Amino acid sequence: MELKDAIQQKIDNLNKPKGSLGRLEELAMQICMIQQTLMPKLTHPCHLLLGADHGIEREGVSVSPREVTWQQMINFTHGGGGCNMFCRQHGFDMRIVDVGVDYDLSQVPGIINKKIARGTRDFLYVPAMTETQYDEALRIGAELVDDCVKDGCNVLCIGEMGIGNTSPSSIWMHLYGNIPLEECIGAGSGLDTPGIRHKYEVLLKAVENYKTVVPYPTVSSPLIYFGGFEMITAIGAMLRAAERHLVILIDGFIMTACALGAVQLNADVKKYMVFTHCGDESGHKRMLELLDARPLLNLGLRLGEGTGALCAYPLIDSAVRMMNEMNNFDDAKITKYF
Repeated sequence: MELKDAIQQKIDNLNKPKGSLGRLEELAMQICMIQQTLMPKLTHPCHLLLGADHGIEREGVSVSPREVTWQQMINFTHGGGGCNMFCRQHGFDMRIVDVGVDYDLSQVPGIINKKIARGTRDFLYVPAMTETQYDEALRIGAELVDDCVKDGCNVLCIGEMGIGNTSPSSIWMHLYGNIPLEECIGAGSGLDTPGIRHKYEVLLKAVENYKTVVPYPTVSSPLIYFGGFEMITAIGAMLRAAERHLVILIDGFIMTACALGAVQLNADVKKYMVFTHCGDESGHKRMLELLDARPLLNLGLRLGEGTGALCAYPLIDSAVRMMNEMNNFDDAKITKYF
């Protein structure tokens, strides 16, 4: 019997009406296939919180100033962020990583220093990063996952801290999804209507410039030209996590954009992703549709940091417990009625 058939048979023989646990049954199937077992388990869940700054922020595309990035990174080390709270609640090992913050955090206890540069360049005028920096970010993401696996991790959550990172996310959605740019742009951390219009005009000009500089783009060209260091590091982490057969929890708009980028590089990575939340950022629902993904939650969140994914973790745990702790019809001596 093929493993998938055996998993389905076990799910159907649990003492419940067939299909009655809905999405939990789908989650159980996915996790069992990721781990290639009938008895899945979740061990040492890790949360990577990746921080970096964006050159495009200087064009006024975010209501939050750039210094909020480093200020929040320090706040995370004190346990004061939303992601800190949820990590404590659900037992995640949180690792705070500076891959490109425009501030010297090298002496701050609790921050892993992997800084590539002090922020990306302004992609309104030039590519955000070089190919060498892109490769370095992918490598760092892979190394961070390997470090988690060494500590026994088999379920990974990724969050981000980077003022301005909805801008590259919107452009990736536009270019990879062939969706009009205006439909991909939202308020970010709180832009008003004129602010959103300004953001659209800046990003439209950036895309027009990109098309003159990169007339024959490769799959990775939009990633290099527009991406943030934290975003490319996240993509590197997703790719390595799939190689290591980890369950990957995908958060809101930014991390869904990173998932979209990762799938461009390797379509198989999607099998390892659990899309946890549809946020309030304009266009997130459409980006999820691009990936044919159904999120577990819709709580109206738009904080980022991985908070939506962390909130969804109990559902992942429930799916695994269903496989390991529910009785079946035979053992419970209950008549199987279907």
